[in-house]
Amino acid sequence: MTDNQQIDPSGTTAQFRAYAQGESQAPAKRSPAPIVAGIVVAVVVVALVVWLLVR
Repeated sequence: MTDNQQIDPSGTTAQFRAYAQGESQAPAKRSPAPIVAGIVVAVVVVALVVWLLVR
């Protein structure tokens, strides 16, 4: 046997294509920032209404 063996890249290419196609189908994670911002705004509005009623 020789030390310089040729490796068939077809298996590697097929595995890469399967990996690349699998990554594009994964759903993107959404940031929780809009939900947190909405909750903060709601708490501020409720606190403001309570403060105006108590005053």
